[in-house]
Order: sequence, then structure tokens, then C-alpha cells
Amino acid sequence: MVGAGGLRAVFGVPGVSAWDEVDMRVGQNPAKFVNEVAQPAKITVAVITYIPFLGGYYAESLDVLKVCLGSIWQNSDLPYDLLIFDNASCPEVRQYLQKVHEQGKIQYLWLSDKNIGKAGAWNIIFGGAPGEIIAYADSDIYFYPGWLSALVRVLDVFPNVGMVTGMPLWSPLEYADNTVRWANEHPEVELREGRFLSWEDYWQHSRSLGKTEAEARRHFESRQDTCLLIRDERFFVGAGHFQFVARKQILQQVLPLPSDRPMGQVRALDISLNDKGYLRLSTQQWWVRHLGNTLRDFNLMHSTNALPKKEKWMTLPRIKILPSKLLRQFLVWLNHKTFKLLYK
Repeated sequence: MVGAGGLRAVFGVPGVSAWDEVDMRVGQNPAKFVNEVAQPAKITVAVITYIPFLGGYYAESLDVLKVCLGSIWQNSDLPYDLLIFDNASCPEVRQYLQKVHEQGKIQYLWLSDKNIGKAGAWNIIFGGAPGEIIAYADSDIYFYPGWLSALVRVLDVFPNVGMVTGMPLWSPLEYADNTVRWANEHPEVELREGRFLSWEDYWQHSRSLGKTEAEARRHFESRQDTCLLIRDERFFVGAGHFQFVARKQILQQVLPLPSDRPMGQVRALDISLNDKGYLRLSTQQWWVRHLGNTLRDFNLMHSTNALPKKEKWMTLPRIKILPSKLLRQFLVWLNHKTFKLLYK
């Protein structure tokens, strides 16, 4: 047992017992007298950012991010909170994010001091986002007017939907076979297979992924689409993990997702939702658009919701800078080695 002298020594107050006259607190916390606090919005729009430097592949990435966030602020038509998870971006990106956070345009800004990968960030977002609905997007997505209400409505049309992407999209059927099974079990739903995705729609997305027109043409000619028709609306079977809307309680059922690599494990989300029997769908209308790492095509199209005419895409100047496959392989190797030297 510690005596009075011992207590005096512990608290450093000569001649005064710790139990007598030492004020352990000055006043009371004013928060005790506040009867209510701000409540989060029902919808959390969540974006992951990762821009390690502003050069090379990432030269335009900060500009792309600004266009992405600007379209959220301008074109979202339901109340929402914006959550940004920054996966260890460079100082310039963080300064921008902190600035707009201080302006009140970002409600939740989560900064990681290291890159924990996309799936690792998903584990945190899906587990901690305050909203009942999570509208997720990579930081290179453009949102068209009315996107949010249109995609949230799909959650009401299909109560068991796991994720819905806001653009016409082909995706591997193996990750959505339970969507097909569900459609076959419901007579009010018509399942159709054929060629429903136009070349213009397919090419607009494929070019944003860095594919050549020849590569896209080969895949376009060999693929087949699967669609659901319900209440005179068509949905493509399958969804993308670059953008989707989902209920948080459903996403939390697949946690934790494997996250030992920065990329390449995002399929785990598709597989888990499909295995649990949830639907994976994409809309027929363009509500979002993948920009990629450049604004070239976006600036040509401006910000209209109308698809470009085919001849506009076909007449874009194409500069061939890699004369041989061997040179391309060498430059890819050199880029990889340089990146490791700079950042590892």
C-alpha cells in the first residue's frame, strides 16, 4: 500500500495528498451538454487514390483525380458523404486532398502512410464507411448527371444485388453464374444471350484500359453478351470492380479480402459475391466512364452524356513510338526496374 508520502511523490505535489486538494479536472467537457451530433448520410461515395509521383504513367493522374471529384460534386443527385482513402500518394496529391477537405468538400479523408493495396483499402472502407450504401470508384472515373439515384434505384429493383456498375459492360460470365441461375428461376425475368454491346460502347471502355484497337477488335468479335430483361429494362450480367454501388451489409459479408499484393486480387470481391449468390449487374446506359491515366479523349468529348460518333474515334491521330516488340519489352523492363529503384 502506498502511503500519503508516496502519493505526494507520485503526483509531485509537496505537502498535498493526491486524494485531497489536487484538481484532477478543470470544469466539465462541454460535449456533455450537447444533445445531438451530426449523422452520416445514408450513402457514402468512396474513392481510393494512389498517385505515387507526378510523372511517366502518372503524369496526368492528379488532373484526372480533379475531374473525377469535380464530377462527383457536380453530378451527384442524392445526399452523400465523400470518403477518400489515400493509399500513400505523393505530397502534391495529399496537399490537394487536404485543401479540399478543409473546404468541406471531403467529409472523410483517410491517409495511409504506406500502400496497403486496393483490396486492403477495400477492407477498411467496407468495414468502416458510415453509410448504409457504398458507391465505390477508382480515382479515374467520371460521373454523369443523375448517376447516383439511377444506380441506387437498381438496389431496390433487385434486393439481392451484390454490386451494380453504371455503364454497359462485358465481363466474364464465370464470376456471375449465380446471376444467370437466379434469372432462370424467376419467370418475370427474361435471360437473353447474343450481341447486345455495340462496338462504340466496347471500344470506348477498352481504349481507356490501354488496349490497342486490334486487341479490342479480336476480343469484341469473339465474345457474347448475357443480359437480363425485367420491367422493360436491360441489364448486362456482370459488373466491374473499378466502379460499383452496393449495400454495406452485403460487402461486409466477404471481409476480409486477401490483400498481400497492391493489385491483382480484386477478383476476390467478384468471386465472393457470386459464391454467396448475389447478383452482379451493369446498366445499359452510361452513368459513369472510365478515364484511365489521361484526359485526351475526355477533352475531345467534353462532358456530354452522348456517345461519340464512330468516325471521331477512328480519325484520332495515332503515334507509333514502339517500332518493335523487343524494344517494347525492354522499355517495360526498364520502367519496372526504375520504379523499384525509386520507391523500394
